[in-house]
Amino acid sequence: MAGAGEHGRTDTGSRLIKAAPDIIYRALIEPQAVASWRPPQGMRGEVLAFDAREGGTFRMAFIYEDEHGHGKTTDNADVFEGRFAELMPGRRVIELVEFESDDPSFAGTMRIVTTLEPVEGGTRVTVSCENVPPGHQRGRPSRGHRLVA
Repeated sequence: MAGAGEHGRTDTGSRLIKAAPDIIYRALIEPQAVASWRPPQGMRGEVLAFDAREGGTFRMAFIYEDEHGHGKTTDNADVFEGRFAELMPGRRVIELVEFESDDPSFAGTMRIVTTLEPVEGGTRVTVSCENVPPGHQRGRPSRGHRLVA
């Protein structure tokens, strides 16, 4: 995977979620949970491989739920793979993600840093997507990233 900083765009959002950091952390590393919250609206997630350990890899597909969607990888799907660069239980998850696409505007490794900070009333969740490839539209975050947008 290529290094961060190739494209220079960073998208960041933060929000208070009324849950303990450990509960949110589990939703970041359990495949069924990730498949339910990560796909953008109008898509469903399918986990193809998932090894939730530091250095472990994952592969997922986001599949359009209607026939009007146009995927990055196939006519109706976006397929991506990644690696867990850092796992700090209850505190932080860093992922390195690459989309499979013939379109060079989706090329490169995106670094996703999710930070969990315990605060009164729950957890402050901050998601920072670094080195966002230029083909990714602003304003179409995943369900999970919409939580902090």
